[in-house]
Amino acid sequence: MLDVSNHTSLPPRPGVGYKPQHYNDIMRDPGPVAWLEIHAENYMGDGGRPISQLRHLAERFPVSVHGVGLSIGGEGTLDPDHLARLKHLVGWLNPASFSEHLAWSTHDSHFYNDLLPLPYNAATLARVAAHINQVQDTLGRRMLLENPSSYLAFAESSMSETDFLRELVQRTGCGLLLDVNNVFVSATNLKTSPQAYIDDFPLDAVGEIHLGGHDEDEDETGATLLIDSHGKPVVDPVWALLDYTLAKSGPKPLLIEWDTDVPEWPILCAETERAAMALAPA
Repeated sequence: MLDVSNHTSLPPRPGVGYKPQHYNDIMRDPGPVAWLEIHAENYMGDGGRPISQLRHLAERFPVSVHGVGLSIGGEGTLDPDHLARLKHLVGWLNPASFSEHLAWSTHDSHFYNDLLPLPYNAATLARVAAHINQVQDTLGRRMLLENPSSYLAFAESSMSETDFLRELVQRTGCGLLLDVNNVFVSATNLKTSPQAYIDDFPLDAVGEIHLGGHDEDEDETGATLLIDSHGKPVVDPVWALLDYTLAKSGPKPLLIEWDTDVPEWPILCAETERAAMALAPA
């Protein structure tokens, strides 16, 4: 298992998912934004404007790299070419944090646009742990693993999601990325308690917290179905769940995600201002 005792970390302040249309605004007046997150797959080229802007941003802000394409939970081996591109990016950028999702998105040669769920059992645990170890050994750094949004539960699961994540931390030394909106979405869809999930979550392993918006729909029975869309403001019940979480965990690096229907900078900045208020001492 990789020695991760000297990993870098983000400040326990608000961050925002970086979008190129906000570059000038961020460089001119970032407001309360103390760090930025990028999606790894958008910066795996060797040059051009995206890399140039990222280099300038990295001179002013700590950067978190968030992967969406490794397919940590996939049944096959990790894509060596993708992992090599990721290693190159992390090597020159030296980000403060790297994270990925507890999900799968590939099968054989097919890549799916969704982050798909996993059953929580011994076989899945062994496979995901092996993949995490491979990533950490390749990058030479600790990775954070994000809890997913769930829309169904597997009959094959033999442990809870929180127990599964706790065991991964113990086996690999990885950290966790706690997405509070995902907790709320999953609890609503599966008719469980989001507070009980937070109560059982290994908060001491959390290196980053995410917040984002979601869409509301109905399933075939007419019951509420929430979709993790990252395309709207954070709703009040999720802010309340964040307050509940921070009361237990203390301040953590807190990211606002807004990936679709991205608004103008003042709207996104206002979300980070609210995040700063949530992090402020009572």
